[in-house]
Amino acid sequence: MQGEHDVVVCRLGHRPGRDERMTTHVGLTARALGADRVVFPDNAGQSLETVRDITSRFGGPFEAELEDEQKALIRDWEGAVVHLTMYGERVQDVEEDVRDAHADDPLLVVVGGEKVPFEVYDHADWNVGVTNQPHSEVAGLAVFLDRLFEGRELEQEWAGAEQVVVPEETGKTVVPPEDLEEES
Repeated sequence: MQGEHDVVVCRLGHRPGRDERMTTHVGLTARALGADRVVFPDNAGQSLETVRDITSRFGGPFEAELEDEQKALIRDWEGAVVHLTMYGERVQDVEEDVRDAHADDPLLVVVGGEKVPFEVYDHADWNVGVTNQPHSEVAGLAVFLDRLFEGRELEQEWAGAEQVVVPEETGKTVVPPEDLEEES
């Protein structure tokens, strides 16, 4: 998030044809809820293009990229590593420690897709469970980022947007940013 050490989300693994929507939603959730970058596996090009398109239309800063050596990214990360898994420690028990680590260094948040290799569990500084019940990795990422940023991500500014959603009780209004400036 702007003004803080980077938060990078690594979507570990992607099964083409099966995970397209979920992988894309990991990237969109990372962007919307304060992460600075998402790293997809090299076979997730469609998700990459969708996230880049959304960032172009609705603003940034946010980066999306492909990486063929994700295990090396995790292993060589200079900062803290959080692996989101339902088998981990409760988020409410470790969130303060994770925030303290993020205050000093960049944070890598690993979100698994396929079966996660044990070495990821072993290398992570924290294996974190948002709940120890089966759930969506997108939901886990959203709750984790909200806990990490303590709600500040909901107030972030989006630079370079071509479109802005107008908050309203009912309706779906999307306008160019200059239309909002004219109303002010």
